[in-house]
Amino acid sequence: MKKVMKVFSLISFTACILLFNNLALAQTDTIYQVPRTINGQPDLQGVWANNTITPVERHDVFGDKKFLTDDDLVFLNQRVAELANQPGDALFGNNILIAAFTGEIRPGEAATGSYDQQWMAARRVHRRTSQIIDPPDGKYPPRTEQAIALSRERAAHRREHPADSWLDRSLGERCISFGAPFLGSGYNSYWQIVQSKDHVVIYQEMVHDARIIPLVDRPSLNSNTSLWHGNSRGYWEGDVLVIETTNFSERSGNGPRPEDKIQVERLTRISESQMQYQITIDDPGSFTQPYTREIIFDASSDAIYEYACHEGNYGMRFILSGHRAEERFAVKN
Repeated sequence: MKKVMKVFSLISFTACILLFNNLALAQTDTIYQVPRTINGQPDLQGVWANNTITPVERHDVFGDKKFLTDDDLVFLNQRVAELANQPGDALFGNNILIAAFTGEIRPGEAATGSYDQQWMAARRVHRRTSQIIDPPDGKYPPRTEQAIALSRERAAHRREHPADSWLDRSLGERCISFGAPFLGSGYNSYWQIVQSKDHVVIYQEMVHDARIIPLVDRPSLNSNTSLWHGNSRGYWEGDVLVIETTNFSERSGNGPRPEDKIQVERLTRISESQMQYQITIDDPGSFTQPYTREIIFDASSDAIYEYACHEGNYGMRFILSGHRAEERFAVKN
């Protein structure tokens, strides 16, 4: 009887192991099923938040490490929560990652003198150590000699002519555009996506720019027609929305020949709560080779807020009148 019980126990134990393995295999083999619109297209609709702390370029603290470990995630989530509650200036851009690891807040990168942390959205920690995934070192490719020379020339002009007129100020200060796609994180960094059978609309919270992207086959614009945000055409590649954009205005970028820039975006819903966004930028005037960034957007139940660009209502007048006062003071002295 004992021998029979031992055999039965062994069989039961083996069956449990097989059942466990089958369940584990079933879980690993489960592929996320992308929801569909009424037209059968992958459903990307909703509000998506880009509040990642992942820097555009890989910080030297990570070396060649492309992904955070579980310990890194625990540490960074704790530090981000601590930094969110600290007094002082808002941590824009990469500065939150630097502050998390070093405790230092670099004035040249973050100090505003007016914005504090309550202006920032709750930040999210994702696995990648840099948004740039190509080149593999997580850094921008080398800039062209023409771009370096133009940057120095414009910096010298800004020092000598900071506000001769409104044309000397940036597009953002003039409330014209912060660019599209706007990829800054943590501050007005929400998108709302709306789909129809023939179009996708990406509505950016920043300066309430709406990109209307046709999905139907239509002729491209001729080379003489240029736009602030370029001319976009979209199509589905399986479950991936691909958006190709050309015809950028020569005034839409800071580098030389922005009208030659071509960008390709790829939007893929990877779970109920996350969307993978990749963008490859071929900007031959500014960089010696194309580069690709990847960002994880998190689904949000929050509404898109109106970004009214209030600074443009009074800031420009004060900037220009202030510089006129400086000119009068310089003449007197």
